[in-house]
Amino acid sequence: MRIDVITGFPQILKEPLGQSIIGQGVKKGIVEIVIHNLRDFTSDRHRTIDDYPYGGGAGMVLKVEPIVLALESALSQTGQGSVKFIMPSPRGQVLDQSLVTKLALTGHLVFICGHFKGIDERVHEFYPIEEVSIGDYVISSGEIAALVMIDAVIRLLPGVISDIESAWTDSFNDDLLDAPCYTRPEEFRGKAVPEVLLSGNHQKIETWRLEKKEELTRSRRPDLYKKYKDLIV
Repeated sequence: MRIDVITGFPQILKEPLGQSIIGQGVKKGIVEIVIHNLRDFTSDRHRTIDDYPYGGGAGMVLKVEPIVLALESALSQTGQGSVKFIMPSPRGQVLDQSLVTKLALTGHLVFICGHFKGIDERVHEFYPIEEVSIGDYVISSGEIAALVMIDAVIRLLPGVISDIESAWTDSFNDDLLDAPCYTRPEEFRGKAVPEVLLSGNHQKIETWRLEKKEELTRSRRPDLYKKYKDLIV
């Protein structure tokens, strides 16, 4: 997979993209991540990437020219095969595990990171950009939201995590929250690991885990539980 990130603030991204699961994917050559600095695609001496909004109002708006030029540069290196253009935005489809899985099956992702008040709407007239929201709240930069999406996608790529079964059995993959996990020691300050997990009976263990997943989802995310029940009826 190749991931291009269009940003006016590359320093927000550089350190996290080299760490943990994302860093493993890059080091193993499973994913290539290229950061494009919007300021490299400006023509004025101040390298301006934003301006005041037409019609007045608060905040600043990212300019259309550097974004389109940066996208053209990114695509000139790879072509426009099975590329998806993703813009983190409160207006977009809410990110869930189903969408993450679809993105993980795409060979080329291009993230356009917003900042300030927003992005000149005309960018959408040049490219088929999908807006994606990480939740019903506002953060200061699209870079942070892009990191969330990139991490979620990369951990599903074969070979990034040594135990891929761990990734594919996480919460949300079957519309259920994950079951509780335990490890050594078997007892700590009077708190013991559930006996069924020590039994060696895999059928009983799987039954217990499913019961716990249903119990947790029913109490904490009734919306997900209803979706789950509707699917199995």
